[in-house]
Amino acid sequence: MSTVDGERRVALVDLLDRVLAGGVVVSGDIKLAIADVDLVQISLRALISSISALSGPPPELPR
Repeated sequence: MSTVDGERRVALVDLLDRVLAGGVVVSGDIKLAIADVDLVQISLRALISSISALSGPPPELPR
């Protein structure tokens, strides 16, 4: 398999597994303005991760 500019090909499943294991934050802003007057502003902040990655290891039960 040849690579372009030293890049590796990663399967979508592998990429999704890596993202969910470690998590990723998506952040962005959108503004709709006319004549330098802001009419609408939308801010997006999202954390994408699996529940097991966020909760940590399960607590041990007493014996």
